[in-house]
Amino acid sequence: MKKAKIIFWTATIIIALWEAVMPMSTWIFAPEYMTIGTKALGYPDYFAYSLAIAKVLGVIAIIYPKTPDKLKEWAYSGLSFTLIFAFISHACVDKNIGYMIMPLAFLCILALSYYYKNKIQTIKHKSD
Repeated sequence: MKKAKIIFWTATIIIALWEAVMPMSTWIFAPEYMTIGTKALGYPDYFAYSLAIAKVLGVIAIIYPKTPDKLKEWAYSGLSFTLIFAFISHACVDKNIGYMIMPLAFLCILALSYYYKNKIQTIKHKSD
């Protein structure tokens, strides 16, 4: 159980830093850079702001321990979709392999977090 918790929290903290802290710190401390990534892919400016808000809400739902399981499932799904569509956007628009691999790498980390969240819940239910 201890190993599962360490893996879960390590993966989840990496996701929290990438999906929530980075966009919000950019928005707060360097707002002039907020739309650079999405603008280069052809998305309107408002998309970057709505995406940042959705990512922060998703991360909060995943990290907050009293979040209902259904909401956590939706949060994992939403973050998965953003990473999949980031890969697709980069594959279609700029074809930069580094930009294409990065969301897939974070998708794997998110999957690790999800897998170990479920593993921890299974262990808890068996011990009850």
